[in-house]
Amino acid sequence: MKIAFNYLLLVFTLFVGLTSCDKDDPEIPHEEELITTLIYTLTPDNGGSDVVLSFKDLDGGGKDPVIATEALQANMTYTGVIKLLNELESPAHDISEEVEEEADEHQFFFSTTVEGLIITYTDEDDNGKPLGLENQLVTGDAGSGQLTIILRHEPAKNAAGVSEGDITNAGGESDIEVTFDIDVQ
Repeated sequence: MKIAFNYLLLVFTLFVGLTSCDKDDPEIPHEEELITTLIYTLTPDNGGSDVVLSFKDLDGGGKDPVIATEALQANMTYTGVIKLLNELESPAHDISEEVEEEADEHQFFFSTTVEGLIITYTDEDDNGKPLGLENQLVTGDAGSGQLTIILRHEPAKNAAGVSEGDITNAGGESDIEVTFDIDVQ
């Protein structure tokens, strides 16, 4: 009798152990990548030196981030490329590659107070919706103001205005938001 009881206990334990590992168990969500650095490189279409705007926050907000800008030329067209890094890893981890691979889940938004400054998307996801890692920036006459760059994770790309760069109906969560002081000369 004791042997039968031990056998039943063993079978029950195995049954519970095997059935508790269900394929429908929830997955732990993918943790968002840490973005410490944004580098926006603008190459003049008529040649000349690149203009680089950069943001670096290596301590996550304890100290002020290091933000560097250079003047833009008036009435100029630039080809823009954004690079995102996690510089707390060694070597620095290129987050831009992951954003590009998951382009359908990301979109950059640009807003500016600089009169005449226009940014248009030149890259897109597999569904033909904008991404923004690559873009075109056109300046107008001399002036100054601010340029804000926001990377949204899981925006509603089909919502009204989102494909045109309007963040109003985008939803999602901001992965990074940076504001640069801009001087157009």
